[in-house]
Amino acid sequence: MSEVQSLVSTAWLAENLGDPNIRILDGSWHLPNSDRSAKAEFEENHIPGALFFDVDEIADLDISLPHMMPSNEKMASRVRAMGILNTDHIIVYDNSNFSSAARTWFMFRNFGHAKVSILDGGFPKWISERRQLERGVQKFISSHYTANKDESRIRNREQILRNIDSRSEQIVDARARGRFMGTAPEPRPESRSGRIPGSFNMPFNDLLNDDGTYKKPDELRDIFAKNNIDLLKPIVTSCGSGITACVLIFALEQIGHTDTALYDGSWTEWGCRTDTPIEI
Repeated sequence: MSEVQSLVSTAWLAENLGDPNIRILDGSWHLPNSDRSAKAEFEENHIPGALFFDVDEIADLDISLPHMMPSNEKMASRVRAMGILNTDHIIVYDNSNFSSAARTWFMFRNFGHAKVSILDGGFPKWISERRQLERGVQKFISSHYTANKDESRIRNREQILRNIDSRSEQIVDARARGRFMGTAPEPRPESRSGRIPGSFNMPFNDLLNDDGTYKKPDELRDIFAKNNIDLLKPIVTSCGSGITACVLIFALEQIGHTDTALYDGSWTEWGCRTDTPIEI
């Protein structure tokens, strides 16, 4: 494979399972108040050779917000323990209602890993095609791995506050329409409802087909345009807690828009504070 594609099919992965330079990661994530355990589900069944990438643990745990981007040191130590090399081609999939593989994809890309792809359709598509499964967890010899976080692709609350006035970047929110408009409740009861002033809404599910695969580039362009998002301007994505915002970043890359950044705290930070302005 001369050029690594950021989206690979289940058929391609099935053909390349034995490649020693390919490493597979399960990046599944579920809401804390759900009755699902991503790690337990992984241990029960997963794609052969896969390891579980825990976005809640591979994070900055000194911050009270969930799964905030970790330090270079923490990211490197966890990836070394998985035996992954900087030159490996990583394939990420998920079995989540939030297409959470995109968060793991974004993390590796942000820390400088060049070869990382998302499995189109994820674990549900793999299962539906009755492809090979595995139980138990493989052990890999620890590797050398270097992580270099790109802070220019991450936004914090102060930067978002300044942008409300400057409008130098478009804030695009991946939450469902009702949450964005303040008409549907937030999953975190301590959170206010509404949206960041001046932000746009692009529900992440609209970018996916019914089987969880990503829509074609022409369709993606049309959907962004219909949601009044200018693809010639910089975009900062947001969501509930920085998971589905990465789906938007991934979809934007599929159509050649790479001037993007992530508001890592997202609505969990913005909505749970009392000193941040909101629109309803």
